[in-house]
Amino acid sequence: MKLKELLIKDTVRPYAMAARFGIEKESQRVTLDGQLAQTDHPEVLGNRSYHPYIQTDFSETQMELITPVADSVTGVLRYLAAVHDVALRSMSHQEMLWPLSMPPKLPNDNKEIKIAKLDKYEDVLYRRYLAREYGKRKQMVSGIHFNFEYAESLVVQMYQAQEEYKTIEQFKNMLYMKASRNYLRYRWLITYLFGASPVSEEGFFDENEEQPEMPVRSIRNSSFGYRNRENVKVSYASLEGYIEDIQTMVENGILSEEKEFYASVRLRGGKSMADLPGKGIRYIELRNIDLNPFAIFGIDEETLDFLQLFMLFLLWTEEKESADEWVATGEFLNEQVAMGHPYSMINLLSEGDRIFTEMSEMVTELGIYGRKELLTTYQEQLRAPHMTVSGKMWTIIEANSNNELGIVYGKEYQLKAFERPYQLAGFRNMELSTQLFLFDAIQKGLEIEILDEEEQFLKLKHKKHVEYVKNANMTSKDSYIVPLIMENKTVTKKVLAKAGFRVPRGDEFASQAEAERAYLRYEKQAFVVKPKSTNYGLGISIFKEGASGKDYQEALKLAFREDKSVLVEEFIEGTEYRFFVLDNQVKAILQRIPANVVGDGIRSVEELVAEKNLHPLRGTNHRAPLELIQLGELEQLMLKEQDLIIHSVPEKDRIVYLRENSNISTGGDSIDVTDQIDDSYKQIAVAAVKELGAKICGIDLIIPDKSIPANQGKNTYGIIEANFNPAMHMHAYTYAGTGRRLTMDVLKLLYPEVFEQ
Repeated sequence: MKLKELLIKDTVRPYAMAARFGIEKESQRVTLDGQLAQTDHPEVLGNRSYHPYIQTDFSETQMELITPVADSVTGVLRYLAAVHDVALRSMSHQEMLWPLSMPPKLPNDNKEIKIAKLDKYEDVLYRRYLAREYGKRKQMVSGIHFNFEYAESLVVQMYQAQEEYKTIEQFKNMLYMKASRNYLRYRWLITYLFGASPVSEEGFFDENEEQPEMPVRSIRNSSFGYRNRENVKVSYASLEGYIEDIQTMVENGILSEEKEFYASVRLRGGKSMADLPGKGIRYIELRNIDLNPFAIFGIDEETLDFLQLFMLFLLWTEEKESADEWVATGEFLNEQVAMGHPYSMINLLSEGDRIFTEMSEMVTELGIYGRKELLTTYQEQLRAPHMTVSGKMWTIIEANSNNELGIVYGKEYQLKAFERPYQLAGFRNMELSTQLFLFDAIQKGLEIEILDEEEQFLKLKHKKHVEYVKNANMTSKDSYIVPLIMENKTVTKKVLAKAGFRVPRGDEFASQAEAERAYLRYEKQAFVVKPKSTNYGLGISIFKEGASGKDYQEALKLAFREDKSVLVEEFIEGTEYRFFVLDNQVKAILQRIPANVVGDGIRSVEELVAEKNLHPLRGTNHRAPLELIQLGELEQLMLKEQDLIIHSVPEKDRIVYLRENSNISTGGDSIDVTDQIDDSYKQIAVAAVKELGAKICGIDLIIPDKSIPANQGKNTYGIIEANFNPAMHMHAYTYAGTGRRLTMDVLKLLYPEVFEQ
């Protein structure tokens, strides 16, 4: 059957690029000077017996990073970036991931290469068997396994457009068997373009062992790499033959078990090969991708884009020999290419040009846009071997060393992981609290699914326990009515006031005119104007000594821009503190100080702001724990009240405030004071949150003098607000004081069983 004829049908073409992807990436943990790490797998990553994303392969130092399945190249790379970030930041700061497929300099004594310390004794026994059979050093070679699945939508459309196969399972098996044979035949091109193991460190090969005499394109993908013995032969002519060959070798003791079959292509359809006849092939695992040291995660988007097109080409192009001959030819050609010098021209230029010509025609006929340039880039490399990955590596290695290449890039990627520790690579467009929550969930081994990225909606799973989380702390632990109560500031005040808590007196207004008529009630007293529902301190105006009619009108306009109802309340004098309450416990208390600078008698306000904005935790648009201090209209108005302008030079130690409100989102400072606040105030916060019926809440208290316990004076506090979705990142990364990882506390509330293991 010519699959090309099916692919170009109008009903099929729209689904040609529909596919699913998964990546498994192996890397060695090493010290910053390129020595194999002597430490155990990081304890903070939890138990390897269930962790879905971070495992160990052969050795205790060989991390295996596994992505969830994604529906796009971009999606799978984002997951890999996130898991990579978590892995690096869970390791010792003195360790990094080795960015090369060939391992770093290994200890002379093989006993110092530690087999992975796994819970299941049979898994340890299997690794001991591999060490005896193939040698520990070969087991230390790392790479990428690329899992590829033609999407169900594509397979269904192709199946419905043909009449030869009676069941979709039979049709699907035929697709994957053809793709596997063609991949094995043409994999020399993958080795040529992406091979990245030109040399090994001294001592990798035993003294009496044959080894390459010069740099090559890929030791890992050559006969010198980690592969089965010569007597392991498996036919890809049919699925039945493939299964029978492997099972026969297991029965005859040639293979210890089916997973010892280490071909470049493995067929997948269930937990074991026994599932394949019934379930059919679901996806194929490509095991011959070397780690690219120039890609921060070992593989980049361009490579994945090319591999996706290549997998489609394998269906498009026709086989030209019988199945076993076709695969055998591919084995021979791959060895030639793998063993070639990184700078050498290949003798397969005509076949290479034919492959790219066919791929280009395929892209045109299927209406796949934006890929011609990618194909041209890689086709040009056929005649420019120095531009391939191995060619670029050899340029550096020849002038320096393989070890130096690994150290330089390994350090660079380790530093990048710690540049913004409050963000999670791959998901930096999400809210900071959600990024921290995702980081912690991945670290603890919870399965994650992002249901709606824009709405910050997540699904978490551990075994059969499923939880849904929105905005990192809106969970099933709070009933539906709780956020509705706290969203309505009037209702919140009434509930708390009736329970005996002190809240600010005030009024609610539904129109500007109605609010203006009440001006005389507040004219000469301290008061606050704010939207009934607000976030990030937007639309809030504070008047500590009353206000003119004009200023009052302007404040109302600002508030009504944010909401259709506005509150005018008494201003309670004192310092504002955010109490984060979770499950009847105060987990953190934050003092938020309005945007400010401290004079030094030399620099202007503008210069002081510029310097303070250099703080590594400051950024814009809520992409950092602290916001940059602005010098806009509101800030300049605040300066004016202090008889200053942006060019003024404040005297030494003078605190200059640039905002009245203390929100972090307007440039304020976050100061952790959890251990400095008397327990009496913590008890009030817990009791108030309990009255509102909440499990997770951020509640704001004004305290005039925190040295006086709440139960030893009148009006020692006032509750001004309760928040049903309190930001957690500002507690984790504070301007001053101890950071509190509240996202981990939320996970403990949801999954206590994970933390008890």
